Amino acid sequence: MGSDHHYPEEAPAHRVSVDGFWIDRHQVTNADFRRFVKETGYVTVAEQVPRAEDYPGALPDMLVAGSVVFTPPPGPVPLNSHFNWWAWVAGANWRAPDGPGSTLHGRDRHPVVHVAWEDVEAYAKWAGKELPTEAEWEFAARGGVDGAEFAWGDELTPKGRHLANFWQGQFPWENLELDGFARTAPIGSFPPNGYGLFDMIGNAWEWTSDFYANVHTPASPCCGGERRNPLNTDIGGSVDPTDPASIPRRVLKGGSFACAENYCKRYRPAARMSHPVDTGTNHITFRCIVRPTLQ
Repeated sequence: MGSDHHYPEEAPAHRVSVDGFWIDRHQVTNADFRRFVKETGYVTVAEQVPRAEDYPGALPDMLVAGSVVFTPPPGPVPLNSHFNWWAWVAGANWRAPDGPGSTLHGRDRHPVVHVAWEDVEAYAKWAGKELPTEAEWEFAARGGVDGAEFAWGDELTPKGRHLANFWQGQFPWENLELDGFARTAPIGSFPPNGYGLFDMIGNAWEWTSDFYANVHTPASPCCGGERRNPLNTDIGGSVDPTDPASIPRRVLKGGSFACAENYCKRYRPAARMSHPVDTGTNHITFRCIVRPTLQ
């Protein structure tokens, strides 16, 4: 698990073991989520007006229902600020993934997006499932190819073939769409990994149940050097110290359509990113697992 050859938060590479589990073959789709909402009447975080007391110092015009949408600039911009390509859009939510005026027409088989942590927890409970830990997710993503850079091996595009939905061209303004998609792709658009799982890297980031830490914590050498079923439950340690609202963060895995070779090369099983639990975007989704109950 992890990597010593990419971004610092992926280190150190270390051994873990996980008990058996079943995991969804594909990301939760808009059609799946619509059934959940229809049956329960559930309202997502992005569809609710934020409370001023939860966001100290927030401008009044930002305290409206909405979400974060990837908005490519018309040309090159400095890569040191994500605000150059991400925008808070009033009215953006899972039903209107690109903002007001957009719909789910033709997107039933696309992954549902703009889902915050409590949204995915609610769906998982309704479905009789759970969210994977980071270790479970990474084990599944590797598809039996232990230690490889990607979910299928060490070559990104073997024989020139695109095997995942990620950014081609100069990020964030030039999207060549060599993989056939500018944003999310329908599930099953690319071959599955060795475990028969689709879109474990690329397409949309996926929530895991671990709270975020800046580096992995491997087991002590005195204890065999291997952790079993690890899960980071340190909610306080996950908070960004620069965040006035002190929002906890969990681990996202897998990368998305907005990951590029020249920026955020995180379409790899070992890659990880922190994300505040109260916020969805149009490049974050999830899938669920079932852990067997041993009698």
